[in-house]
Amino acid sequence: MAHILVLDDIFDATVLIKKILERKGHEVVTFTEEEEALDYAAKNRVDLAILDIKLKKMSGVEVLEELKTCSPKTKSIMLTGYPTLETARQTLAIGAKGYCVKPIDKEELEEKVSEVLRG
Repeated sequence: MAHILVLDDIFDATVLIKKILERKGHEVVTFTEEEEALDYAAKNRVDLAILDIKLKKMSGVEVLEELKTCSPKTKSIMLTGYPTLETARQTLAIGAKGYCVKPIDKEELEEKVSEVLRG
């Protein structure tokens, strides 16, 4: 199965996503700090990154841009509790393969992850 990185500034959100995806057989590492997540991605294989758009120090868009530099083959799904058309367009334009709105729906997340990993 896939190696998945999850970055969200809310620890409980990372725990929830990890539980959902580990039940599907994926290996999941979670982070609440942008620098730690990017450092991990630069040194380890990451098939998919699930990134919250609102973070502590950087935006999820900035993290995605850096991730594309240090780990260009990593696919990504963006998470947000504040969906806007502009943010969706911006993240998809720089390479995000999907977009999920919080609160996280288990079936939607599983479906998006499966779809992104297949494609």
